[in-house]
Amino acid sequence: MNSPQLQSSLATLERAIRSERAILAIAIAVITLLAWSYILGGAGTGMSAASMTTWRFPPSVETLFGPADWTLGYALMMTSMWFVMMVAMMLPSASPMMMIYARVYAQGQRQGQIASGRVPVAIFAVGYLLCWLAFSGVATALQYAFERAGLVDGMWMWSISRYLTGGLLVAAGLYQFSPLKRACLNHCRSPASFLSRNWRPGRSGAFRLGLVHGAYCLGCCWVLMLLLFAGGVMNVVWIAGLSILVLLEKLAPFGARLTKPIGVLLMAAGCAAAVSR
Repeated sequence: MNSPQLQSSLATLERAIRSERAILAIAIAVITLLAWSYILGGAGTGMSAASMTTWRFPPSVETLFGPADWTLGYALMMTSMWFVMMVAMMLPSASPMMMIYARVYAQGQRQGQIASGRVPVAIFAVGYLLCWLAFSGVATALQYAFERAGLVDGMWMWSISRYLTGGLLVAAGLYQFSPLKRACLNHCRSPASFLSRNWRPGRSGAFRLGLVHGAYCLGCCWVLMLLLFAGGVMNVVWIAGLSILVLLEKLAPFGARLTKPIGVLLMAAGCAAAVSR
């Protein structure tokens, strides 16, 4: 192939790569917006998110309804609610990793190191989200246990026990100081380094990379996500607040320096909640 033909082919490939990245960014944005729309619409609970949202903290401990009627269908609905919530909260913070993965994969194709074809970023995303689906199942089981123990209201889905509220906040604050939190956060803040250490080509490689990244992401944020029990599982104030916190920790230049101050604030809030009347 002569030089003009080669340059033309490379230019065509560059345009295709840029187009795929743009499509990926749009797809992530659309999925995130759809997830948020589902949450704001009540996530299948029959109530709007606005009716289950409060600025008060701790939320009211008065309850008139007791535990929900936990049928298999209700449990599946709660699991889907938790999962869609995790998509809305966590997918934006994972988007830089997915964008870099797509770029590196496309560059490997351009250099002839990887077979041509569509970049398997969707498979990467499936592996990543599978970790949060597993978390959603565990969170649903905890919700069932907390309701049965009289610690969480069956309708409002927030803690009605000052000890549970305080314990969750203190646990989350302590976890901010743990080596596991630090290691997982450092991973999430260094996508290029992660890909260089764990790279695998092909569809199976994409799934494995997504799964490993999801496990690190879960290790970083799982205790923070359990704080939804303290403030309200469908409380938009807490959902949005925790989403912003996760984004700052993972993407902001100063994010790594936030972990300890946030830990101190969470422990202080937990102690205050535990002694509140």
